[in-house]
Amino acid sequence: MHSDVVASRSAEHRDSRESRTGGGPQLDAVSLAIIEQLQEDGRRPYAAIGKAVGLSEAAVRQRVQKLLDQGVMQIVAVTDPLTVGFRRQAMVGVNVEGDVESVADALTAMSECEYVVMTAGSFDLMVEIVCEDDDHLLDVINRRIRAVPGVRSTESFVYLKLKKQTYMWGTR
Repeated sequence: MHSDVVASRSAEHRDSRESRTGGGPQLDAVSLAIIEQLQEDGRRPYAAIGKAVGLSEAAVRQRVQKLLDQGVMQIVAVTDPLTVGFRRQAMVGVNVEGDVESVADALTAMSECEYVVMTAGSFDLMVEIVCEDDDHLLDVINRRIRAVPGVRSTESFVYLKLKKQTYMWGTR
């Protein structure tokens, strides 16, 4: 398993961006450097991070805990879905009638929905789903997503090959 810091496709990422414009937690250069160190290796020892950023091990531990508590970042194990039995991934565009927020909340509650984002454009929502196989994918789209009250239509984009997926945007 690969361990990574994820200041990712989520509210946590939004909060870290807002901090640069005064809307959330303030991130100084040292906090950004700590995040970069953990993005390279989520298991890097605090002492090694301290050497790289000019702080003591205890100070790094305190900063990391504060970043976690503020929701600026998460430290998670990132897996390759194929290696853990999930052979089908798709992005699903969803058009909604009525309250987009309630539909987004319903999709967020589904374990197969790894990523749910409200959008402006051709779709009201974009939802990344991870499934075991095509039958599972069909069941999720046809019997679960389309059954959510307010879902008007869906369009599926089945992944054939994943070329790039990174979590490194949190500090640039």
